[in-house]
Amino acid sequence: MTTLQGHVERDGFAFVAADDMRPLLDECAELSDWARFAESWNDLHLDTYLPDGHRYRYRRQPTRSARPGETTPTLEPHQPHYQSIDYNPLAGGIERWFEPIRAEVLSSATMQCILALCCRLCGALRPNEAWKIECHQFRIEARSDAPGQPTPEGVHRDGVDYALVLLINRTNIRSGTTTVHDLDGHTLGSFTLTAPLDAAIVDDARVKHGVTAVEPIDPRRAAYRDVLVVTFTAVNEVR
Repeated sequence: MTTLQGHVERDGFAFVAADDMRPLLDECAELSDWARFAESWNDLHLDTYLPDGHRYRYRRQPTRSARPGETTPTLEPHQPHYQSIDYNPLAGGIERWFEPIRAEVLSSATMQCILALCCRLCGALRPNEAWKIECHQFRIEARSDAPGQPTPEGVHRDGVDYALVLLINRTNIRSGTTTVHDLDGHTLGSFTLTAPLDAAIVDDARVKHGVTAVEPIDPRRAAYRDVLVVTFTAVNEVR
């Protein structure tokens, strides 16, 4: 954890390979129900807020909160996801309501472990903050006639404080390379999440990020990229 914290403090982001991510998660609890957790990505709903023609993103999203020092966040009443147009020119400026993540997925050992790790990291980075926490299940589908865009808004910031992107699964796709940039647009790093539990963590106030479109390797087969995105926003800075 200390090494991960140091990378984020120094660089504004960190890529964590699965072989390094697993021990960090194991410090919180065992991923005893990972297979059921990953399978839940087969039950997401189409994101209808994207412009016409962007029918490749599926998602669910609940909101949680945590007081300083807590590692088990509280589930909040279901509420919309909101970003200003400054952060999301494609779908910002409106309240977007998505189906919540299913209760059994939220209460799973794997989700609790991931959230505990995120709380520990964000608490180490900013010890005295209380947090608004959003968890987003995303599936990006790719077709031969319509590549899937994990970040259709391009290189961007999310308008939060910290964000974790955790790969759940890649099926029959190529590309999906993450790039990280400083606020002037200079590239700081690039990497591709390829193995389940590969992760990226960004300090959203300091860096921008984007992900290249994914394309099917075999156009006759289903092709998709599944990730869990967890964002932390200090409650006195909710934007």
